[in-house]
Amino acid sequence: MTDTTSATLADPIEGGHGAKAHHGLSDKGYIRIAFILAGITAVEVAWSYLPMWDGATGMKALFSTGVLLVMMGFKFFVVASNFMHLKFDDKILTRVFYAGLFLAVGVYLAALTTFQIWGSNTPGYR
Repeated sequence: MTDTTSATLADPIEGGHGAKAHHGLSDKGYIRIAFILAGITAVEVAWSYLPMWDGATGMKALFSTGVLLVMMGFKFFVVASNFMHLKFDDKILTRVFYAGLFLAVGVYLAALTTFQIWGSNTPGYR
């Protein structure tokens, strides 16, 4: 083995060009994002225990669920862009990946509609 080959195999990050490729945040940045995600998750859990859910129907249920979906979408965006390094992929791959978010939200809303969660026929409605 030559020196060039062994150097390239020993340190694949350098890629044999002498400059290290840096993808993503520093450790401190990842920890900061983890705390932000934990905070948003705490808000989601607290939101689901608020008294507005008691007998919520119609626009009230749509608003409450919409807020939860927005928080979920934001967390999905943060995780996908930072922890999965989508910033460094081709744009078409990023678009295909985010299409999954919109598909999941659509399926979730369709399932809620099937269970008649939006109307006065909701079980437990007074």
